[in-house]
Amino acid sequence: MSKRVAVMDLGTNTFHLLIAEGDIHDYREIVHITEAVKLGEGGINKGYILPDAFQRGVNTMQYFQGLIAANNVTSVRAIATSALRSASNGKDFIKEVEAQTGIAIEIIDGEQEAVFIYNGVKLSGCLSAKNSLIMDIGGGSVEFILGNTDKILWKQSFEVGAARLMDQFHHTDPIPPASIEAMNLYLEDRLHDLFIATTSIEIDTLVGSSGSFETFAGLIETEKARVFDLKSIQHYDFDEEELLTITNKLILSSHKERLGNPGIIPVRVDMIVAASLITRFIMHALDIHKVSMCTNSLKEGVLAGMLERG
Repeated sequence: MSKRVAVMDLGTNTFHLLIAEGDIHDYREIVHITEAVKLGEGGINKGYILPDAFQRGVNTMQYFQGLIAANNVTSVRAIATSALRSASNGKDFIKEVEAQTGIAIEIIDGEQEAVFIYNGVKLSGCLSAKNSLIMDIGGGSVEFILGNTDKILWKQSFEVGAARLMDQFHHTDPIPPASIEAMNLYLEDRLHDLFIATTSIEIDTLVGSSGSFETFAGLIETEKARVFDLKSIQHYDFDEEELLTITNKLILSSHKERLGNPGIIPVRVDMIVAASLITRFIMHALDIHKVSMCTNSLKEGVLAGMLERG
């Protein structure tokens, strides 16, 4: 019987559960769900998980444990990233989850997070022999990984996730030009290491890892009246003009307009503005014209390691 494993990616905004079985290059998804936990809501830049968010997180983990038990999983990993890493009561959350569910959550650092994201993206076949810059926009942090099919050349995690940026700069809707300018100056300062790392390396493609990039792709295809099913693709190449047009629309939109758009999942309704701005900022700052989306991310990278160990 093939090994059946469960991976949980516990992010700042969403908790993901992936249950799969099979071989590393040929696995079957049994359960693949995303829950909008909003663990960082109201407390992301204060470094504290607020009581309501704390309870939502525990409830979601109990729900995940039920699914894991029902599917006869043999091996489980729960990976926590930015929100739990930086929250003063993150350890309390981990203790409570273990007491309620028996699931032991591992907090990983930004470097390890970047490695998992690279492994997930590589597994999907989204990389080539040319150098790509992988970008994973989370709620708490953004990971940048410079690499190709052979290896990682450089990687770093920055605490400039969409929830943090929204909390800091997006207080009026639509976001005012002065706030956009302030955000760009802030990113210029905070992403200094990225600019140094990429100075002498030619980047062929910006590869957006799942999340907001899936929303961008879905909105572009829907506008063309095409059916867009994320489950049937692993990779999507953007037309630069179309990507700039859709991100501009999102930046200029109101909360009401985004909320009424069926192509934007509820948890991403407001954070998609900050995600659009940071995407455009990177394209412009690094003069990148080729952008693609990969549906794989951290959880597939963790899964690859679990299935490989057989």
